[in-house]
Parts: sequence; C-alpha cells; structure tokens
Amino acid sequence: MYIGIDLGGTKIEAIALSPAGKELFRKRVPTPPNDYQAGIAAICQLVEEIEAQQGRQGSVGLGIPGAISPATGLVKNANSTWLIGQRFDRDIADALKRDVRIENDANCFAVSEATDGAGAGYNVAFGVILGSGCGGGITVARKILAGRHHIAGEWGHNPLPWPGSGELPGNQCYCGKKGCLETYISGNGIAREHHKMTGESPKLQEIIDHMRSGDMAARQTYRKFIDRLARGLATVINILDPDVVILGGGVSNIDEIYADLPAKLSERVFSDICETPVKKALHGDSSGVRGAAWLWAD
Repeated sequence: MYIGIDLGGTKIEAIALSPAGKELFRKRVPTPPNDYQAGIAAICQLVEEIEAQQGRQGSVGLGIPGAISPATGLVKNANSTWLIGQRFDRDIADALKRDVRIENDANCFAVSEATDGAGAGYNVAFGVILGSGCGGGITVARKILAGRHHIAGEWGHNPLPWPGSGELPGNQCYCGKKGCLETYISGNGIAREHHKMTGESPKLQEIIDHMRSGDMAARQTYRKFIDRLARGLATVINILDPDVVILGGGVSNIDEIYADLPAKLSERVFSDICETPVKKALHGDSSGVRGAAWLWAD
C-alpha cells in the first residue's frame, strides 16, 4: 500500500493507493496555520487513520511546497515560509518511525500525470501547477529529474520573458526578487493584474465568469494572462523541448486556455513549428497527492 501526503498551505490531503493504482482512502484536513509541530502531528494522524482502516502499514511519500536542500538538509524555497530552515524529512521520519520520501509538490504532480495521467505514454513531461503560486516539475520516463540543486522545473522564479515597458521592473515576489513569472500567471497574479487595471478585487473565478459574459476589463486581464503564460512556456520549450506540457492547479480549470494558448506559443517558440501538446491534468486537484504515493513505486 502506497500512502501519499500533500502538504499544502491551506490543506493537507492524504491518499492510499494499491500497487495497481486503486484508490483505497482519501481525506483532506486544514493545514494548521504557521505551526510546524502541529503540521507534523496532523500528518501522523492521517497516516495512523489510513493504516487503522486498512489494517496494514504502508510506505509514505510526501509532497511539500519547497525542496530539501542537498547542501544543508533543510527546507528551502517554500512559499509556506514556516517550513523554511526546518529539518522536515528527518522530523517526519522520526515522528512516523520509518523512512519517508519527500519531494517538491510540483514534482509529485508531474510523476502522477506521467505515470497514469495526461502524460502517460510520453517520455519527457513538464508538469505545471498554476494555483496561488506557480511550480513546475520534469519527468523523464516517469522518473523525476530533480537536478543538482533540487530546483529543476522551477520556472516560476525566472523573470517574465520579453517584458514590455509597462511590466518593468516587475511585481515584488516573496522570494525577494522582482518580476518573477509566478507573480503574473498564478491565480494571485491574475487577480493582482485585474485590480491594477480596475481597482476591483474579485476572485479568480469571478474574473473568468465576467470574461465569459463579455466584460471588457476581464477579457483584457485574461488576454494578458494567456500572453504571459505563452511567454513563460515558450522559454521552457526552447530549453527542454518536452514531449508534453500538463497543467494543474486551480488556474488550469480555465478551459479556454487549451484553445487559445497554442497560437500564442507558436509566436514565441524558436522553431518553424510548435506542436507541443498542452493538456489538462487527468487527476485534477488530487494529482499531487497521487504522485507523492507513487514516490515509492520503484
């Protein structure tokens, strides 16, 4: 039995899969806000509940919104900043009294979709999470390409490519830099752009609903988003040239993306043609937690 845990900023999701991929258990609980020890306790309680219900012990894989530094062994690059600097892999292993495999949540998402999702059958896949932030993960033959510094796929913290004069010096990012792609194409980035244009502060879904009903300001916000998303992905395609790009996270549920993005990509990619398929995640919001479970599939 493979147990997966997805530690998010607002929720912790747990899943148990059989070796064949059958879902045996799933549950979500709120993430204790800014409380490291309470977060560990919540994860342990979910694992205990799964194993009590199933009557057996399972392997545990964990997805986090950051990475374990190969240099220090501590969490880095986490937008849940209360994790930064913690010896999380060792602390959770001690609490569960077993080995635990931990990966960046976007890497877990990529593994899930490459294994039995929208990226199944493709050799090189680039998985994208577009939610409150912007993450990315790379798989080759369904295995994570983590990189020397464990940052492969972190496209959201590169500058917005081909910026216009109105886009410089760029939005402030939590990482301390300005102009990061994440600040433009995440759900928060889209809402920020709409507020900048209109002074209004609707939620992302309201902006999309207004766009669909013909509201000109919402349409302009959406067009800017598509253009910026294309610029960001074109840079990834120019460097990695993946066989498929898979979108997940709340922003990926905007269905118009999949019709409007390909033409914009073709304008930016350094090739005579751009035929890279861009697909919506098959497993939706649960893809990351499935990928965490699959970390032990070898």
